[in-house]
Amino acid sequence: MAAFPTDEGDSFSSSTHRGDYDVFLSFRGEDTRHGFTGYLYQALCDEGFKTFIDNKDLQKGEEISAELIKAIKSSMISIIIFSQNYAFSTWCLEELTKIVECKKNGQKVLPVYYKVDPSEVRKQEGSFGLALTTHEKKFENNIEKVLRWRIALYEAASLSGWHYEDGFPEYQFIQGIIRVVSSTKLNRTKLFVAKYPVGVDSRAEVIENLLDIKSNEVRVVGIHGLGGIGKTTIAKAVYNRVADQFEGSSFLMNIRENSRTNCSIIKLQEQLLSEILGSKEFKVHSTSRGINVIKERLSCKKIFLILDDVDKLGQIENFLFGKCDWLANGSRVIITTRDKHVLTTLGNDPLIYKVVQLDRHEALQLFSMHAFNKNEPEANYLQLTNQFICYANGLPLALQIIGSDLRGRSICEWESELEKYKNIPNNEIQNILKVSFEGLDKNEQDIFLDIACFFQGMSKNYVVDILAACNLYPNSGISKLIDKCLISAGFDNLWMHDLLQQMGKDIVQQESNVPGNRTRLWCYDDALEVLTENTGSDKIRGIMLSFHKPITVTLAPKAFKRMRNLKFLIVDNVHICEELKYLPNGLRFLQLPNYPFPLSSNFCPQKLVTLEMPHSRIQLEKLFKQEFQFQNLKSINLRRCESITKLPNLCAPNLENLDLSFCKNLVECHESIRFLDKLQELRLSSCEKLQNFPSHLTWKSLNTLDISSCSRLDFFSFLFAEWCLTWPMDIIRVHGLYSYCCKNVVDLEDIIKQIVQSVWRILAITI
Repeated sequence: MAAFPTDEGDSFSSSTHRGDYDVFLSFRGEDTRHGFTGYLYQALCDEGFKTFIDNKDLQKGEEISAELIKAIKSSMISIIIFSQNYAFSTWCLEELTKIVECKKNGQKVLPVYYKVDPSEVRKQEGSFGLALTTHEKKFENNIEKVLRWRIALYEAASLSGWHYEDGFPEYQFIQGIIRVVSSTKLNRTKLFVAKYPVGVDSRAEVIENLLDIKSNEVRVVGIHGLGGIGKTTIAKAVYNRVADQFEGSSFLMNIRENSRTNCSIIKLQEQLLSEILGSKEFKVHSTSRGINVIKERLSCKKIFLILDDVDKLGQIENFLFGKCDWLANGSRVIITTRDKHVLTTLGNDPLIYKVVQLDRHEALQLFSMHAFNKNEPEANYLQLTNQFICYANGLPLALQIIGSDLRGRSICEWESELEKYKNIPNNEIQNILKVSFEGLDKNEQDIFLDIACFFQGMSKNYVVDILAACNLYPNSGISKLIDKCLISAGFDNLWMHDLLQQMGKDIVQQESNVPGNRTRLWCYDDALEVLTENTGSDKIRGIMLSFHKPITVTLAPKAFKRMRNLKFLIVDNVHICEELKYLPNGLRFLQLPNYPFPLSSNFCPQKLVTLEMPHSRIQLEKLFKQEFQFQNLKSINLRRCESITKLPNLCAPNLENLDLSFCKNLVECHESIRFLDKLQELRLSSCEKLQNFPSHLTWKSLNTLDISSCSRLDFFSFLFAEWCLTWPMDIIRVHGLYSYCCKNVVDLEDIIKQIVQSVWRILAITI
């Protein structure tokens, strides 16, 4: 055991140095310095704890020095060794007063009763009572000082601690103290947040405000967002900010991975108990018993708990601690998850914070710190830096990985890596993002991949109709994808992060090295290869043939013959110059603009939801045969189809949108159009020859009617139709009144006469 200097002339600074301490020892030197306290000090040092001990037997004066106060304040834990003569030292009592003050600021205080009955300290009897009586006589003109000492003694003695009595091995007793100090330090040690925590503090501050630590209620706060967005990093920062304000705290990392088996769940339960209660001796033999032990031992403590990466509610309810209704007042729980549904189904009305992507300034700073070790990029790398930031799209994980990977590389290498990233996703990034996808069921995976490959940016309702016709149950499926942050529905359109979309497309590409054996084709070269070489298969459910500028191609006439399961065919900027002899009847979405040939007479897509064939030579009479019903059909776009002369019975009772604008040869519309009760938009602008249109219209859902430049059409039969009376829409926009009157030079008297007649007809109907 090391010797301790006792000379009063020893410098105080010899026992202290700059920096925080793990442990501050408060003791009466003449009682325990060369015995118990010395052994405890050496044991703490041997375990690696930075321990402060005042190496002077006698202190001059009654006020402790500023340096000693600083040492107390900078210590994580104070151990007070109450010995027989402790209270006779005014120096010790001043130390004690400062320690109790520091306890209010979160310092851990551990009393040790060395051969002293704890009740003597608390009740201030025996030697402690005698000491205080002596001090009261000595300081009769400053009785407030002694009162402060009495209060400090009472408060310290009210804390749980250790009572040592003769006969018990001191080394075993000290080891018990070491275990608690070790556990306390583990809990009090700040968590590593991030190498460069850009944007973390502002988000952690929001969470801290939601926690409202000063409130005495129990609060559960959820942090959710897609993988790699920084949920765990933010939770660590919050933990470092507030953990000291609770009686116990625990950060359970990566629960999704660490709760796959009963054994791993038991380890989590034991970790929770050990961290909060400060002991490594807890053993849990079953998950159900662990739940009860957790409730029994922790229900009386104000605790702070972080459950990281929870993906199922059962991980909280069934394995860790049941519901949150047993938590003591003032307790706080933070749950990080990719799935918002986990939070909304939890009791206690959790407050939910969605982590947003880094803004451009934050992204630039984080990327630059990893790539250049400074806040901004080097001038000659600025343009490439901006492109990588655009690629990462505010995802901290991607910015960190890419920036670190590019550090120290030449501009030429940066350019090469940029092209590689665009075509070959980074495995480390993809593996993090893919976790959420792998947690989906088959239907939800199909919805995600369909959106990633074909429907990014489209209207949610539009996509729901298409996918519902594919029996994918999109109303619930899309809601789950939104909860899991795999997609978002901003302005009622479906969006996903660029890296998630890239991940989805990469999943499809990994299905096969042969494009014709994949489920979805969106890459122009792959789709063209399959359609020109006729190498498709029944595995294909969707094809997008799109080019950045108009191009003419020749496809194999029977290219779609083998694609019996094809659901989506999307053509854009591609002109097909040879007639297709076959199209699958199972199509739900057909976008085939500028198709210069009639559709095959055998083509009857009764499951079709959307038909978009503007500027084509479609023959409606052959497509819409009266013996077939198109129950799923919601939208038809046939703008500029000059081959259309008559709109037949569409056999589509659920049709919502019909666009026949600029169909210059359209003359008449079938009577059945009157009964399209779900029709919301009807566009007939510039149908110059249109003159035969049904009267007595009874539309109930129409909110947009465009008949501008329909010079031969009776405008007033629309304006005063029966559907006007129902007023189901917020605004009826009937385009073309002004131009109609001007072009036809309608006599004002004639207009008034028609209006009066129409009003009388409306009144007669309503009566």
